[in-house]
Amino acid sequence: MATLSAIITPNNVLTATNTNTLTNKTISGDSNTLTVDGINNVGFRDVPQNSKSAAYTLALSDAGKHIYHPASDANARTFTIPANASVAYPVGTAITFINMTAEVVTIAITTDTMYLSSVGTTGSRTLARYGSATCIKITATEWLISGSGLT
Repeated sequence: MATLSAIITPNNVLTATNTNTLTNKTISGDSNTLTVDGINNVGFRDVPQNSKSAAYTLALSDAGKHIYHPASDANARTFTIPANASVAYPVGTAITFINMTAEVVTIAITTDTMYLSSVGTTGSRTLARYGSATCIKITATEWLISGSGLT
């Protein structure tokens, strides 16, 4: 069994290289591809923020983050989930939207399908002030969205 030596920085960053086996756990890869089981990447322990005060089309780097519309931006905005053909998020990707301004945020989708949880209707959604909604990719071209302040 190899010995794992690591330094955890104030930002809780652990850098590991090669493969080291711990009791019942294996950490392998490097700081860009770290996994705990050889398959699933180690994720965030928080939900990083991407603050947007303009219309925005999501990028692959938004996976696992929240898109924040700040109170200081008193304008309605549209945040768009791109088609799988242009940005292929892995199935299981979760993205959260938060709206803190009095103006609505429209959560739009291009050619893929977004279902509203519990009722199954499709299409763009409106997120009211103080609303939060999480969208989860359930197949290659389908998303499920749910949240408070969401219509």
